Amino acid sequence: MHEGGISIWFFIGLSLAGDGALIFGSGLWELAHPPANPVVLYSLHANIWWGALLLAIGLFYSFRFRTRT
Repeated sequence: MHEGGISIWFFIGLSLAGDGALIFGSGLWELAHPPANPVVLYSLHANIWWGALLLAIGLFYSFRFRTRT
């Protein structure tokens, strides 16, 4: 990367963090308000785990590839 540019990985990190925050938030909402007819593997709470993972990876990329002044 040339000096002074913004890495594409920074924006990918922002995108992953945003998606992860939304998925994690919806998982927490679903945990507090369980559906009337849950899916088969509802007890695993996959949206909470995957949302947290995406949020963590996105924050890592955003901080790792931020521009330094």
